Amino acid sequence: MSLDDLYRDVILEHYSHPRNKGVLEPADITSEGANPLCGDEIRISLCVGDGVVRDARFDGKGCSISQASASMMTERIKGRRVEEVSRLIAAVKAMMHGEPPGKDLGDLEALQGVRRFPVRVKCATLGWVTLEQALADLARR
Repeated sequence: MSLDDLYRDVILEHYSHPRNKGVLEPADITSEGANPLCGDEIRISLCVGDGVVRDARFDGKGCSISQASASMMTERIKGRRVEEVSRLIAAVKAMMHGEPPGKDLGDLEALQGVRRFPVRVKCATLGWVTLEQALADLARR
């Protein structure tokens, strides 16, 4: 199996069987994002306590890449410190813009296959940008 096939399989698995999809009630912070070029819409909800993401959910609609990326993202950030989540956001965004994947990105590395299609990078990063906005809003409180 080629690396491209593996990437495709990971994305399709998360799209077909999304993790943490749904509305989180009550949430400490909710943020919404959209990619009008593709029609993707996403809402990220977080419960954060003592500087740790206790729970994370996403809801919305969109292409397989945006939905799979959000699924992988929520799976990865639960139980992590906010500072660690912020570093992860930066690492994923850097990877999507051509930098080599950082250490320990795991399944998130599957998203780097999207870079060959520049218009789809926004699909892959939509959840991450929305998460970044949620954390910024939370910090301003």
